[in-house]
Amino acid sequence: MDAVVLDANALAAKAPLRLVMAAALLCLGAAQAWGWSDEGHEVVALIAERYLEPAVRTRVQALLDEDDSGLVARDIADEATWADRYRDSDRATTRMRYHGTREWHFVDLEIDGPDLNRACHGRRPLPAGIPASRGPADDCIVDKIDQFQAELSSPATAERERRLALQFLLHLVGDLHQPLHASDDHDQGANRKQVSGPGLAEGSLHRAWDGEFVARLGPGPDEIARRLAGRITAAERAQWSRGTPADWALETYAVSRAYAYGPLPAASGAALYLLTGEYIDQATGVSAEQLAKAGVRLAFLLNQALGR
Repeated sequence: MDAVVLDANALAAKAPLRLVMAAALLCLGAAQAWGWSDEGHEVVALIAERYLEPAVRTRVQALLDEDDSGLVARDIADEATWADRYRDSDRATTRMRYHGTREWHFVDLEIDGPDLNRACHGRRPLPAGIPASRGPADDCIVDKIDQFQAELSSPATAERERRLALQFLLHLVGDLHQPLHASDDHDQGANRKQVSGPGLAEGSLHRAWDGEFVARLGPGPDEIARRLAGRITAAERAQWSRGTPADWALETYAVSRAYAYGPLPAASGAALYLLTGEYIDQATGVSAEQLAKAGVRLAFLLNQALGR
């Protein structure tokens, strides 16, 4: 497969012009950041639930009812955080789950030379007879979504593996739309860049995009999901329900280049970036749209896999 190199400016220019407006309408001020690994993922799942076909919604809940891990509650919002809980469940002990699945949550498309083939370790196919939940530790998020989607769609998949496929999909589709889970500037996805700004707790740029900007959208995941879903137009839903996880990764990369890395001011001191209010407002609007896209696309994948 040939390397994929992007014109990020052209892709980003296609983003709707209502990003800043969304931030202005939805922002209620800073709140405690739960992170895209919790609050943001719950928002994505709650938006997706609105667009599931009735039979698919029933099938999704039936699969989740069989979750015996004890890591989360068995509703779709909590289950969207399961993959992080599973990854971290042995982080202080054997680290088998941690090392076996941690790289599935992102794809490092380098800002100075995005190459999807290289970032996904050569796009190797899943070995025959190996369930995706036990797949190679160095798979990237794009390939894992494809693998789990295939398992969820196949009637030959064992019921337990189908549930695991669903649990990973509920989470990974959200991760794919977090701009700093699809890009890198030789800085561990901006974890090495420290930021602060008006109403923003000092921390890494990655952390800010994980949760700080999401927390500005409303008082909790149910309210944020309601607001965002209420603004999704039929045309947007149709437009977003197209493409593949690879397409979405490249799109998210372009968003990151244009809105996460691109507008960063010069560093002050040791890799400390002082974000402006304009940056924070724009990032909040971008986060809102990325969450909405993720919810629509998650429903699209689940309807395709289970709506038969």
